[in-house]
Amino acid sequence: MFRILLLVLVFYAPVLCAQVQAPKYANEFLAIGVGGRGLAMGNTQVAVANDVTAGYWNPAGLLRQTNQYDLMLQHGEYFSGIAKYDYAAFSMQLDTVSALGFSLIRFGIDDIPDTRFLYDANGAINYDNIRFFTAADYAFITSYARKLPVLGGLQLGGNFKVIHRRAGDFANAWGFGLDVGAQLTVNQWQFGAVFRDVTGTFTAWTNNTELIIDVFSQTGNAVPQNAVEVTVPRLILGAARYFRLQQFGFLPTVDLTFTFDGKRNTLVKSNFTSIDPTVGLEIDYKQLAFIRVGMRNIQQLKNFDSSTYTVVEPTFGIGFHYKAVAIDYALTSVGPQTESLYSHIFSVKLNFDGKE
Repeated sequence: MFRILLLVLVFYAPVLCAQVQAPKYANEFLAIGVGGRGLAMGNTQVAVANDVTAGYWNPAGLLRQTNQYDLMLQHGEYFSGIAKYDYAAFSMQLDTVSALGFSLIRFGIDDIPDTRFLYDANGAINYDNIRFFTAADYAFITSYARKLPVLGGLQLGGNFKVIHRRAGDFANAWGFGLDVGAQLTVNQWQFGAVFRDVTGTFTAWTNNTELIIDVFSQTGNAVPQNAVEVTVPRLILGAARYFRLQQFGFLPTVDLTFTFDGKRNTLVKSNFTSIDPTVGLEIDYKQLAFIRVGMRNIQQLKNFDSSTYTVVEPTFGIGFHYKAVAIDYALTSVGPQTESLYSHIFSVKLNFDGKE
């Protein structure tokens, strides 16, 4: 073990010597959310995630999937199709008390024009010299969950995340982090908690300054330097309860997200922590058809006269589940309704053992 740690330290020595930063919104692509169900319910899934998407929302929820194998695929586009968000995940029950899952997330913008060579040697514009590159963020998540014989079946789970970010040939980054989560059912109440980036997620950036130093120097911009970004931990607490009225079911949910990186534009904010509440509701008919709504991103915005007003981001979706197939749709965005365009998100889930 000592030899392994020594090799890691030697390998990352140049990274550790780089500048360490803790920006408020590091790796925010991991906060968008996955799955048509969760996105339609305002991202309130910490207490109720019970399928393959639990590997993202709360790894402890993997133990609640009703079939042995789950597979989900999702594609979404944001900002009028400029940015693409893709998600694929697989999970399996190892035995009655443990489960394993794997998730892959890509959020990227393709075909970005590189106009560094727009002017030729004679100073004339030559559009044939325009090149293109991709800026994309990737996350590879391995999840494990286990049920403990305490408190009536406390479920614990953890994620190991590998982050890769790339901006063409100009810069790239690698990082890693850990999440821990728990779920517990008390009578008919469901409770959940997840500590994301519990040890801080470290992402080391390497910049290819040779490609940009000439342009940056001519325009008076500072040349980017190698640095290590640290994603500060955040705590999410959730609660839900399922009600049944004849053939209809009702599942109201609420999540509270606590951040510890100073004041944010949330409903409750302080220097120590900011709290962002979100609520959701799922209505089902015989567990076959679903209608979902949610509210999130409660923020205060300023008018031109410096007065403030409060906005919320509503979400909506529907779903259809039959035997081994589940198709879910969500209408959502990545910010307040006054600033961001809404996107249509579809996800498809399959199970391999044929259980309903």
